[in-house]
Amino acid sequence: MTLFTPGRVAQAMPGILVRVSTPAKPPKPRGKSPGWKTGQPRASRIRYPIVKKRTSSSRKADQKTA
Repeated sequence: MTLFTPGRVAQAMPGILVRVSTPAKPPKPRGKSPGWKTGQPRASRIRYPIVKKRTSSSRKADQKTA
């Protein structure tokens, strides 16, 4: 059994990686996204009615009348 020094292993590493290939995944495409496909229908978003809070009368006005 032959033991290699760290320097010899470092020298052989590029050749080993070329044969084994890289463990990294291929890069993802970059740039502008393709967007909507032509002819694909777009649904408009659902509109909900606005809920408004009722303005309450002040408590002082209620106490004066009582």
